[in-house]
Amino acid sequence: MTNAPIWQWSAVETAAAIRNGEATSEQVVRAHLDRKQEANPALNAVVVDLGDAAMKAAKAADEALAASKRAGGAVGPLHGVPVTIKINIDVEGQANSNGVVAFKDNIAPGDSPVTANLKKAGAIIIGLTNTPEFSLRGFTDNPLHGLTRNPWNAEVTCGGSSGGAGASIAAGIGTIAHGNDIGGSLRWPAHCNGIATIKPTQGRIPAFNPSATAERPLMAQFMSSQGPLARHVADVRLGLEVMAQRDPRDPWYVPAPLQGPKPAAPVKVALAKIPEDMVTDRGVIALQRKAADHLTDAGYAVSEVEVPELDKVWQLWCDLIMTETRVLQQDQMLAVSSADFQKTFHGFMALANQLDQAGYMKAIAERSRHIRNWMTFLEQYPLALMPTSVRKTPEVNADLGGDQRVKDVFWNDLRFISSMNVLGLPAAVVPVGLHEGVPVGVQIVGSRYREDMCLDAAEAIERKVGILARQLWARR
Repeated sequence: MTNAPIWQWSAVETAAAIRNGEATSEQVVRAHLDRKQEANPALNAVVVDLGDAAMKAAKAADEALAASKRAGGAVGPLHGVPVTIKINIDVEGQANSNGVVAFKDNIAPGDSPVTANLKKAGAIIIGLTNTPEFSLRGFTDNPLHGLTRNPWNAEVTCGGSSGGAGASIAAGIGTIAHGNDIGGSLRWPAHCNGIATIKPTQGRIPAFNPSATAERPLMAQFMSSQGPLARHVADVRLGLEVMAQRDPRDPWYVPAPLQGPKPAAPVKVALAKIPEDMVTDRGVIALQRKAADHLTDAGYAVSEVEVPELDKVWQLWCDLIMTETRVLQQDQMLAVSSADFQKTFHGFMALANQLDQAGYMKAIAERSRHIRNWMTFLEQYPLALMPTSVRKTPEVNADLGGDQRVKDVFWNDLRFISSMNVLGLPAAVVPVGLHEGVPVGVQIVGSRYREDMCLDAAEAIERKVGILARQLWARR
């Protein structure tokens, strides 16, 4: 740790160094702000600079730590540690713009639960990260803050919608980034940027925005998750623990233990068969199969099997979320959004079956059947190893290439990602290597509230692969 620059330390290492007096929070925050100044201009990942407030908070954190030591007390698990927040959740006094020009003055009157939980743990917010308009694209660009670039290759996408979070963490800006995921918005940027994440079980991390003027549609509430992105799986685990603290403002919050019963060994893993209609990239699939070998070497029992009704689950996700959007949100979105957003939006709508009232109710009922089938499947195979994308990372703003290009990306390439949202199951992503110089990740899905098992498997892969971001830093 002492041989690497401070901004390269993990969150776990950084928190320990501050607690043990090996570094001050002021030193750590300054190092990350300096790194942001160096790396961010080429990326445009952090779009709201909170550096001045962060330095004041760091000084206060050092004073609080000294007082705590005198009194024999304890500090939070992220005391003095720099983090970032995505610009689509509330940070008191800051605009929750969600990438929309019309919302640039939507000042949050209070903190969201995730923001509050990070602050209670002692974390220091150094900036807000970019997202596409309404966080409804898999590519991070908007007319308010502009395009975010991938630190590995500026010509390919950093993903979305938590693209700013993913790019910043890979570049070494902050130790943990907040993001959220309603169709892959944590896992896709993690894949694109060569970092780790967990999309938690629905209800694991509380969510609410005090700035909101209306409640979200029901299925959007059930499909969306908040979560951490980080370079190390151990940091993802720490971020999950901090973010998952109770907040009474979320009626769906579940106070489930973060550590479940120890599973019988060897843990059986289902290596998902690739649907025959998917166009795949041989190099990407080879890396993902290497992840299966890493799990086998770690003592897991891996078998290639077909996962339950993947195509129908994906279509159900698309139909439900797009029907809710069309009925309750479409008019407002189209009235204030850019031509680029509208092009992608119409591409999404073309993929969905627009449900009437009876169809919507039947689809919600069908969701229960799919969840039951997956829960039963995960009794036999407690983990499922599957692709994040089956092809190489596409170019910047690939979704602007028309309806067919939208279908190519979201139905062909990312089918395994968005399907998991309608099921509400936890899913981790961890890097497995580089293909043509760009990161490739793999997804590990577990049963409800078994994030611990997903992260255990992710750590087994990480032990073989290493921290991919170090390769990025070494080549500069």
